Amino acid sequence: MNPALSAAAVLPLLGWSVHATALRHRLARARRDALTALPTREVFTARAARLLRERPALVVLIDLDRFKPLNDTHGHAAGDAALRAVAQRLATWAQHGAAARIGGDEFAAILPTPADPDRELAALHQALTAPIPYATEALSVGASIGGHLTAPSTTLPDALAAADAAMYQAKTLGGGWLLAPADPDASWSAPRRWKRNRPTPGTAPADTHHGRSEHPA
Repeated sequence: MNPALSAAAVLPLLGWSVHATALRHRLARARRDALTALPTREVFTARAARLLRERPALVVLIDLDRFKPLNDTHGHAAGDAALRAVAQRLATWAQHGAAARIGGDEFAAILPTPADPDRELAALHQALTAPIPYATEALSVGASIGGHLTAPSTTLPDALAAADAAMYQAKTLGGGWLLAPADPDASWSAPRRWKRNRPTPGTAPADTHHGRSEHPA
């Protein structure tokens, strides 16, 4: 075969290979949050729904506390660093499930078949609120976490709604974590587990907002 003709035949294939690789990279980036590299809401929803069809799971919603003061005091670069650190810690906690940044300083996660939901939520809260190294400082944020342990018949929207209600209740109580009652009609009054898991007295109060972002996505 003429070497020139052979090279001419190979060049289009090389060009397509490079294009296909670039396309795969663009698609991968589109499925990840640009700041935290966590999966997008759509990717998380699909994976969480699939996990719920297979087994019970702990569905979690998280809203950071005192994030706006941190952002205002230290600047957006520090705020971004805090969000990335929180995302990395959440991804580690949910490594056998899925995690996502759903907007601003709000996150979601699912953990399949947790042996001890209370212990898992306590460990998650401790991890997310640990000091975050930044330049010569240690940044501090709080977290309000709501969790719901699903039953075989629980749908993802129902699980997220229960976790959201628990998160909002935790936030109104000053931060920390709260596991939603298995019975949706159960009372929220004086939750026993809250008394031993709320933040240490004397810490700054949590932000009281809910359902809005303090930092642009």
